[in-house]
Amino acid sequence: MGNIYFVSDLHLGLHPVEKSRQRERKFVQWLDEIKQDAEALYLLGDIFDYWFEYRKVVPRGFVRTLGKLAELSDRGIDIHFFTGNHDVWVFDYLPSEIGLTVHNGPLITVLKGKRFYIAHGDGLGPGDPGYKLLKAIFHSKVLQWFYARIHPNASTAFAHWWSKKSRYSKGVSEAFQGEEKEEQIVFARKILEREHFDYFVFGHRHVAMDINLNGTSRLINLGEWIFGSSYAVFDGEVCLLKEYQPDF
Repeated sequence: MGNIYFVSDLHLGLHPVEKSRQRERKFVQWLDEIKQDAEALYLLGDIFDYWFEYRKVVPRGFVRTLGKLAELSDRGIDIHFFTGNHDVWVFDYLPSEIGLTVHNGPLITVLKGKRFYIAHGDGLGPGDPGYKLLKAIFHSKVLQWFYARIHPNASTAFAHWWSKKSRYSKGVSEAFQGEEKEEQIVFARKILEREHFDYFVFGHRHVAMDINLNGTSRLINLGEWIFGSSYAVFDGEVCLLKEYQPDF
């Protein structure tokens, strides 16, 4: 059997467009390389900076990414897509066209004999009520129905404006806050008080981390592809955080 790969936070479509296209080419090249030994691929959210599926319409762009993912799926590679806070509105298009599995929340699973807790990584544990309220609004079926009544040209333009404003107002890059302040680390250690996991794998924070939690469990945050290109690979023995170095 092959390796299991994890990646997140590409934010394809994020302004400026030229940078996003360059990022997509790099990601597609990475996908083309890992297909040689991949058993499964876990996409841990915010792969797209914005995604909303209307009944008959999906966002423009991402042709190379979608085509390459379809190729991997056709080769028998198991693909899992976790909705992030930017691409929360993935419904049935990607499962039906590509054959991937969509997860709208954390996944607890056993991979090659190791227990994994896998999630996008946003809104974990107590605190941050404002963000959790916004997340609940995004998941509301009623509000999704009303949003879908807006013409795609208007809704997409608004979403891109909001994403750009939010991302650049707080800075595109993020910094490690220390183990006592990182909510994902605090959350994982709390979970370990009642049950064991070999690995917690998250995205969302845009900070690549490989943290030894208690001597037997580790937390890996996959970082981002806006400035970097980090990912994780699990070979059945150890899960390693790596940086992709393309040949262009």
